[in-house]
Amino acid sequence: MFKFTRPLLQQVTKKTTGIVGLAVHQNPLPELFNTYNSTLSVLASIPSSSLYRQGAEALTKHKLNIVQGANGDIASVEKQLDEGQIEESLDIAKDELKLAENMLVWKAWEPLEEKPLPGQWEYFGNTSSPTSS
Repeated sequence: MFKFTRPLLQQVTKKTTGIVGLAVHQNPLPELFNTYNSTLSVLASIPSSSLYRQGAEALTKHKLNIVQGANGDIASVEKQLDEGQIEESLDIAKDELKLAENMLVWKAWEPLEEKPLPGQWEYFGNTSSPTSS
């Protein structure tokens, strides 16, 4: 009559994540899918020359492809994302979405309003100023 697969059985029987403050999500994959799409939408508003956009967009697209290719198999998504439980991955995705929204407000890709003081970006003898090579 009904055939229960292991991933389905795990979804039904999971009562806790075992992590304080992190509740079990009843339907995490659609939520993860929507969060990744929202992040990509926000990132599209950041100039394509921004290194943050380039990195975050590539990583988010990669993670979105994993979710889409899993065909509803949460265990497969958890293994491929390698971020712990699916609820942790969802938490990370929501944090990245918030960061992308903040980066849009902060306009971190724009040049500094004030020139940095000499030696401000020197640590352990290394310089990262535009004049050093």
